Amino acid sequence: MLGTALGDALGLPAENLSPQKIRKRWGGKWRMRFAFGRGMMSDDTEHTLFVAQALLDHPDDVEAFQRSLAWKLRWWFAGLPAGVGLATARACLKLWVGFPHSRSAVRSAGSGAAMRSAIIGAYFALSPEKRQTFTLASTRLTHRGWQAEVAALAVAEAAAFACVDPQTPLRPTKLISILAQLSDEPEWLALLSRIDSSLRSKASVADFARGIGLENGITGYALHVVPVALYARLRHPDDFRQALCQALDCGGDTDTVGAILGGIFGARAGASELPKEWTAKLCDWPRSVSLMIRIGDRLAQQRQEGRALGKVPYFWPVLIPRNLCFLAVVLCHGLRRLAPPY
Repeated sequence: MLGTALGDALGLPAENLSPQKIRKRWGGKWRMRFAFGRGMMSDDTEHTLFVAQALLDHPDDVEAFQRSLAWKLRWWFAGLPAGVGLATARACLKLWVGFPHSRSAVRSAGSGAAMRSAIIGAYFALSPEKRQTFTLASTRLTHRGWQAEVAALAVAEAAAFACVDPQTPLRPTKLISILAQLSDEPEWLALLSRIDSSLRSKASVADFARGIGLENGITGYALHVVPVALYARLRHPDDFRQALCQALDCGGDTDTVGAILGGIFGARAGASELPKEWTAKLCDWPRSVSLMIRIGDRLAQQRQEGRALGKVPYFWPVLIPRNLCFLAVVLCHGLRRLAPPY
């Protein structure tokens, strides 16, 4: 969860900027800069926390888990969040007007479900069947389409792969073979082949992104965001800082690719291995760093004890003013983009 938050917060100010504009504006130096040198988290991290809380309530009943997550998404949407993805917004509206959670998804190939899947993969690292069913239950609340499902499953599998034996050197070919079993769609298999060949030639993350047609930035398409995150993870398996910075340098949907990469990397490295200067600059409330640590500790305890421990409470009434402040800062960033350097 903390890795997700770092990637999300670091990439958020650059969202939808091209690689060229990022270089002109910041010279390729990545630090927290959302507001006064601090970072705040967007929907990528918020949804991950919702999934974690739903797992704390219902770790063994996928139907109850999906129902719990649906209510969390309803109330989140009612809290006026900034920057909601179109598919997620439509799904939340369907939930509010009375559609059951089994029919709330909309046809979409976006990455909204993939951004919240790493926590499922980490929690069910030793339970492949539950990992798949819970990931699909999360995905099918908001997105309906093979691309969104495969992308979400791939993130969960990568996080689980990272957790099983974190002390063993990463074997890219083994992970790629696991991911190839998720779908026989030619587009997906071609992307995995591109990842493999790019790793063999030691191509940079930017070269890989350009190779799949993302010269002007990573789009929100699930099979653009997730392959770039996976490639950055495999290209720099032991260096989160370098992996994340190179992925963010690609521009486009920077907060989501950062969140996905951070979630996968954090599953292997653990909180102690994440850059402390970035963690110290995360400034958000009530969904704070301390809350994420408490939720993570409870999830670990729950998995060890094999019984539901229940969600971690926090002071939710402050969320609407928090979201309004967040929106104000987002608008300031938008106005700043109207000024040089263009």
